[in-house]
Amino acid sequence: MHFNQLDLNLLVALDALLDEKNITRAGNRINLSQSAMSGCLGRLREFFNDELLVQVGRKMVPTPLGESLAKPVQDCLVHIQSTIATKPTFDPTVSQRHFKIMISDYMSIVFMPEVMRRVHEEAPGLTFEIVSSADYPLEALERGEIDFRVLPDNFQAPSHSSEVLLEDVYTCIVWKDNREVGDTLSIEQYLEMRHVLLRFGRERAPSRDEIFLSRLGYHRRMDMIATWFGVLPHFVVGTSRIATIPLRLANIFLDHFPLRLIMPPIAIEPMVQTICWHSYYDQDPGKIWVRKFMKEVAQSLGPVSPRMM
Repeated sequence: MHFNQLDLNLLVALDALLDEKNITRAGNRINLSQSAMSGCLGRLREFFNDELLVQVGRKMVPTPLGESLAKPVQDCLVHIQSTIATKPTFDPTVSQRHFKIMISDYMSIVFMPEVMRRVHEEAPGLTFEIVSSADYPLEALERGEIDFRVLPDNFQAPSHSSEVLLEDVYTCIVWKDNREVGDTLSIEQYLEMRHVLLRFGRERAPSRDEIFLSRLGYHRRMDMIATWFGVLPHFVVGTSRIATIPLRLANIFLDHFPLRLIMPPIAIEPMVQTICWHSYYDQDPGKIWVRKFMKEVAQSLGPVSPRMM
């Protein structure tokens, strides 16, 4: 399709080029060879009468015009995609749609199994793909590469639509046979214990509890850093280490690991998990159904409390 003598397929190439800033990676992203991608860039330069991307040392950087085109081109492609993909009706009992969700390993453990159990019963034709923010950048929502982001509210995009799914409070886990601590912790003891901390994504972003405690001027003794919730018990069992984690997850870990729960000596602000989607898909019946369905599952989980051991 052409618009004002521009092949609109070239917009897909331009979006990839401006995002990757590398001809080979951009070509791989849209399944074009390096030579074909170079040809696309040549045609784009001719149309816009601008270099768009220039070589500076070993890197390619956008020209001022290229920089100014990045967001409008991205929005245009997502708008086209949402217009084409949106169907007037959606029947979950027969639909074969596929949904891609960026979600934390925490929600993959405490939430998604129940979602998928109920989907299996109510919408057996739907398929889901789980991706992490470590595999996909947070900008993947902007580019329309994912349908939803289910992450803590501090990671969500204020420019797009979102809803709260569930909240969780924090507890501490220690090895069941750890005799260095009793049933309670003083603030001094808590800070001096050997902590397993979490850092997320390529930027190694600190966890919500670490951000909260840092704001209060508290700094825990770091013994090691992990990158996802699921490994924390393995680094606590058999040691004197401690980890501060959401209570819903801790309750699940109790079924599989010899752990004890101890409430932290500081009331850490709750973790709030939200679902976020591109505003262009506000009226997509399929995505409306998935959002509503996930909200109902979250509400059915109810408030969280420490599990009796």
